[in-house]
Amino acid sequence: MFTSALKSLSSNISANYTISSSPTSTCGAWKVYDGKKKSTGRAVSIFVFERKSLDAQAGGFGARSSSSSMRKVHEEVIARVKKESNLLARLRHPSILELAEPIEDTRSGGLMFATEPVTASLAGLLLEKDDQEKAGGVAGRPSRFVVKDDNGELRRRELEIDELEIQKGLLQVAQGLEFLHESAGLVHGNLTPDAIYINAKSDWKIAGLAFAAPPDTSDTPSNIHPMSLSEVLYHDPRLPRALQLDMDYTSPDFVMDSNVSSAADMFSLGLVMLALYNSPHTSPLKTNSNISTFKKLFSSSSSAPSATNNYLSSRPLPKDLLNGVLPRLITRRPGQRMTAREFQQSQFFDNILVSSIRFLDSLPAKTPNEKSQFMRGLPKILDQFPRAVLEKKVLPALLEEMKDRDILFLVLQNAFRIVKSLPSGRRAFAEKVIPKLRETFTAPKGTANERDSAKEAGLVVVLENIELIGESCSGKEFKENILPILQLGLESHTHSIVDKSLGCLPTIMAVLDFSTIKHEVFPIVAAVFSKTSSLGIKIRGLQAFVILCGGSSVSNGVLEDGLDGAVQPLKSTKPSNNAVLDKYTVQEKIVPLLKAMKTKEPAVMMAALAVFKQVGKLADTEFLAMECLPILWGFSLGPLLNLEQFQEYMALIKSLSARIENEQIRKLRELSSSSSATRSNDLMNVESTDTFFGNDRKDVGESDFERLVLGRGAGNNTSGMFGDELRSQPQQSQASRAAPPVFSWSTPATTSAQHNANRGPTMNSMGASLNDFAALKPTPLPSAGLGNSMTNGFSAMAPMQPLNKQSSPWSMNPSGPMSQPVPTPAHSQTQPSFFIPPPPKSTLPFPQSSNAALSAQNQSAIQNQYQQGLGGSRLQMNGANQPVQKKTGLDAYESLL
Repeated sequence: MFTSALKSLSSNISANYTISSSPTSTCGAWKVYDGKKKSTGRAVSIFVFERKSLDAQAGGFGARSSSSSMRKVHEEVIARVKKESNLLARLRHPSILELAEPIEDTRSGGLMFATEPVTASLAGLLLEKDDQEKAGGVAGRPSRFVVKDDNGELRRRELEIDELEIQKGLLQVAQGLEFLHESAGLVHGNLTPDAIYINAKSDWKIAGLAFAAPPDTSDTPSNIHPMSLSEVLYHDPRLPRALQLDMDYTSPDFVMDSNVSSAADMFSLGLVMLALYNSPHTSPLKTNSNISTFKKLFSSSSSAPSATNNYLSSRPLPKDLLNGVLPRLITRRPGQRMTAREFQQSQFFDNILVSSIRFLDSLPAKTPNEKSQFMRGLPKILDQFPRAVLEKKVLPALLEEMKDRDILFLVLQNAFRIVKSLPSGRRAFAEKVIPKLRETFTAPKGTANERDSAKEAGLVVVLENIELIGESCSGKEFKENILPILQLGLESHTHSIVDKSLGCLPTIMAVLDFSTIKHEVFPIVAAVFSKTSSLGIKIRGLQAFVILCGGSSVSNGVLEDGLDGAVQPLKSTKPSNNAVLDKYTVQEKIVPLLKAMKTKEPAVMMAALAVFKQVGKLADTEFLAMECLPILWGFSLGPLLNLEQFQEYMALIKSLSARIENEQIRKLRELSSSSSATRSNDLMNVESTDTFFGNDRKDVGESDFERLVLGRGAGNNTSGMFGDELRSQPQQSQASRAAPPVFSWSTPATTSAQHNANRGPTMNSMGASLNDFAALKPTPLPSAGLGNSMTNGFSAMAPMQPLNKQSSPWSMNPSGPMSQPVPTPAHSQTQPSFFIPPPPKSTLPFPQSSNAALSAQNQSAIQNQYQQGLGGSRLQMNGANQPVQKKTGLDAYESLL
């Protein structure tokens, strides 16, 4: 229950509207605040009346006035204030202030109501004008009409009073009075500058209806009480002046004749007109709210405003006012005054600008033909309108006609001309034009865009003014509101619209960011390029690729349709690097599109050449060599290209080839310089082959080689066949060395000491007898017996050791015929590490057995080496004439070899 009671006390306006913290202006007894509805965002003005203003005014009279009388006066004032709001709710007219929320009580005991957005009252505007004139112009002192934008920036309200503004405003006030007098059957009764408000569209609206009442001659029944002149003319000092009748603008009909008629409002209108041209901008009558003073002023012709004294104006008045208007308004007799309807037909409003505004106000009721003629002739006089009138009156009225598709393109043409001419065109475009463009061209989600020729005509106008749009809105506004319209143009089925949409790309690149260009704009452009069958759109798409790659392209000129590839000298646009596509997109997306082109028309080929020029600046040299150059060669050999066009292709091919060559040379030089230094360091640290095998490098002369092959002793130093000296290794103990699992074959020891000295060369000729060889018998090694070797299964084989007398597994008796080492064939170096050497082989010419370890090929190589060393001579062996003994044991085995 407490919650419901709290809700009943809360204000509907306070709950549903956001209200500014400070008032933007003061209009009479009302403080005006800017507000916005929370649910819809609709802007309003909130009028607040505070009861404490009554108490403060009556504070000095507390001793002389009873509380009961003051309470009664306050109640009358509150009733008068509520009457004003209630009449605004009942009266609906373009020249009457529009009520948004009815009046209600506030928590502090005051009153508030909401209306359409207003800028100021006419009284406040005139006061501002006076302050500017006293300070020496508009820039003389800061304006009191300073408001805060949505971005938080402070700006001055643009309020101007020039001749056209006055004419337009007075015409609107006259239309409102006509409605009150003839339709509503009311007399305003207190028409003053405080009762006229100027809204956001620069329209003048009538308000201040606290004293409105039916005329005395009215026979129509009304629930509005008649005006009591005795009460309203009495000035109560206990009340604020703004809540009482302003006698400086009152007609003598009220004061001197006690007559309430609509003519009184026309007299007040004449005094308002004099205030507009007077200096200071006040009424020529100075009554001080005193009835006696008022009567005294009108008792003399010199003190009453008339044509003889220039209507008491300190400044010259327009001739149209002096001749035909003021004499029929500022006159003592009500019957001689013109009505509100007649006032609108006066010569004062007979000019082209006012007539255009009047036609614009009644535009919805005109025929399509009249609307079209008006829109076509409006550009001729736009420059004559004041900037404030264009922004606040003409532009909004034109935008309201965008709902008429038949004149949409004409409306947009005039709207863009106005935005371009306004100093504050950027703000006007964002606040007024963008919402209408979004409403007109973008369909709700899920709704198919049907083809509409009238809508497409308006879209063409938007695309033609894309540069102005880009300058008049931020990147965020462009992305959210304009980019969908451009996408609609790119997806259109009309080639001219697609062409103009692609031509807008330079402006898009300058406004949007890289991410939007890559993910939202480029895919649509690529789709249009790949799907179109028009050569003109194909060329425009290639020009768009040039822009996307950071190059420049021709402006929106008309392309030649000769398809000869000739480029016309059109205006060039500056490239924009703000949102140029990255290298990956260029290589992986654009180049494949170019590669897939089927047409070989010269115009298309030359446009593609411009794209490749930009690709050559972005792509890698490897990509250029492997992907781009083959495509360029294919395009250059097109059958339709002329000599000049082919030479242009060859110039690009040579340029890219030179770049690839220079880049590759640079890389190879850097690689060779770094690798040569590394190789020299590696060679310094690697041991030679001889050192690796434990041998010292020595030069072997021809004589040493001959002694080697002839078998003549060379001392203890025995060299290998290839000059590698075989160093004798120290004798190792049988116990410490692991003997390999091999047999050691030895010949019987000789008994004669001279046998070794007198014997011939080690190897006999091919005709040597087997009797020269002693019998061999197996002898097991002391350290490792045969059983041990067989038990191991020959699994642990030691690497082959160099052949010498101490380490060779085949030990020969020094006195035997094979006491000299057998030269090792050259191919033996390639044998594996684990290798059992074969038994010594005879050089006899008989066939070799298949059980020999050495192949016939190796034996033939050894024999050839021997023959070359001996010169083909046959060596004689000692003991050749010894009797032949029967061969047993190994001798019999050797004979088989």
